[in-house]
Amino acid sequence: MEMYIGEGFAGNGVNASHINIMIGPRNGVVGQAFSASLASPSQGHCPFMVVIKPNVPAKPMTLYVNKAEISGELHGNATWGASQAAIAKAVTEALLEGILPAQAEDEWCIVTANWVNPGCDDIDEVYRNNYRACTQAIYAAMEKLPTRHQLTQALPQLGNPFYTPKA
Repeated sequence: MEMYIGEGFAGNGVNASHINIMIGPRNGVVGQAFSASLASPSQGHCPFMVVIKPNVPAKPMTLYVNKAEISGELHGNATWGASQAAIAKAVTEALLEGILPAQAEDEWCIVTANWVNPGCDDIDEVYRNNYRACTQAIYAAMEKLPTRHQLTQALPQLGNPFYTPKA
């Protein structure tokens, strides 16, 4: 069974976005993860279907899993509104542009794990960063990135927005 895994990060500060993504057939491990996640929400983390607009879900069917517990109205709107809309756009464009194969439309599913900072302060920037991060994650998954060469080049620059090791 096929399973594609990707990661995308975009933006800076409190409006940055980090997305992990699994893409693959509904009858495989991604489909199992999709159904298990949807059927078993946990305290503060209630996976939901990504929609382009009410009653029009993105295709392939996409499950949104929030990494941060919702804290306040702005954070809720940024997560359920801006971030979800960005994921819907990125997934739908990937299908329509052929980045995802044709059979993905009705035979595959996607699970996204999304970071929206509870301290976010610009819902439009959250949207832009989530769109960019999701687009990157889909591309990385389908192209099986990073390559060994990219790993070799990146290792001397080890670090992330929360920690960079001292020499």
